[in-house]
Amino acid sequence: MAILNVQSGRKFLLKPSKFSGPCNTTNVQFLVEGEIIGPSKLPDWSGDDASTWLSFQNVNGLTVGGNGLIDGQGAIWWKSAGRKPTALRFKGCNNLKLSGLTHINSPRNHIQINRCTNASITNLRIFAPETSPNTDGIDISSSSNIQIRDSYIATGDDCIAITSGGKNINISGVACGPGHGISIGSLGNHGSHAEVEEIRVEDCIFNGTQNGARIKTWQGGSGFARNIMFRNITLINAYNPIIIDQYYCLPGETCGKQKSAVGISGIEFIGFVGTSKSDEAVKLSCSQNLGCTNIFLDHINITAAVKGKVVHSSCINAHGRYNDSIPTVDCLLP
Repeated sequence: MAILNVQSGRKFLLKPSKFSGPCNTTNVQFLVEGEIIGPSKLPDWSGDDASTWLSFQNVNGLTVGGNGLIDGQGAIWWKSAGRKPTALRFKGCNNLKLSGLTHINSPRNHIQINRCTNASITNLRIFAPETSPNTDGIDISSSSNIQIRDSYIATGDDCIAITSGGKNINISGVACGPGHGISIGSLGNHGSHAEVEEIRVEDCIFNGTQNGARIKTWQGGSGFARNIMFRNITLINAYNPIIIDQYYCLPGETCGKQKSAVGISGIEFIGFVGTSKSDEAVKLSCSQNLGCTNIFLDHINITAAVKGKVVHSSCINAHGRYNDSIPTVDCLLP
C-alpha cells in the first residue's frame, strides 16, 4: 500500500501536477484531510499539461478520500478567454474510489473520469457559483461500471454529464442545483460518432436547475444513446424537467439542418414529482429524419411553480407511450 496524506489543518498550494502509473501496488491512497488549493495567478498555471490542474493517469486501485477541501481557485479563469483547465482528471484509472471530499471553484469541470473501469464515487460535495461557466460537477467519458451516490452538486453547468463511451453507469441520491441538471451528452458534435448505453439515474433531486433529466445531441452525428432510465426524481422549481434535445447548439452559434443524428431509443422517465419553472415540463425534440423510439413516461406529476399557470408537453418525431402523466404527452407518436 502507498499513502499520500494531506494532514488536517495544513494547506498546500499546488501548481498543475501529474501522477502517472502504472504503480507497483494496486492499492494507492491519496488522503486529503487538509486543503489543496490552486494557484491564484494565471502565469502559475503553466506546466506539462496546462489543460488539467491535478491529473492521475494509469493508477489502478486508487482511492482519493478524506474530509478535506480541493479548491481550484477558478474565479481568475472564468472571465478569461481560451480553454480553461479541468481541476481533477482521472484517465485510465481502474478500480477507482472517490469519497468524502469537498471540491470548489474549478476553473472548468471539477472532476473528469475518462477511460476508467469500475469506479465508486460517493459522498462528495461540489460547489461553484451558478454564474461560473462550464464548471460541471462530474464528467464521464469512455468509461464503464461507474457508481455515483449520495452527493451534493451545485455549479454553473451540468451537475453530471455522460458523454460518448459511457456504459453501465448508475447514479443515485444526488442533489443537483443550481446547475444544468444531469445530462446525457452532448453527443455527435462535428459529425462525430457517439455511443452511450445502460444508464440509470434514480432518487435524485433537481432544485432550481436550468434542466432536469436531459439528453442533448448535435445534428449531423451518428451512433446511439439507448437504454437510459431516469426514475424517482424530485423537482423543485426546475426549468425543463424532462428534455430530449436533438437540435443542441451553443448560444450565439448557427447550426444548420442536417439529416443524420445520434439515434435515441429505450428512454424511460418514471416517477417525476414536483414543480417546473418553464411552461414546457416535457419537451421531446427528436430528429425529423431519424426520430426517437421506445420512449416511455410513467407516473409523472409535474405542476407549475407559479400559481395559476399550467404546464404542457411538446414533441417532434418522438415515438413511444405514456401512462398516468401530468402533463399529458399526447404528442407522442406510436
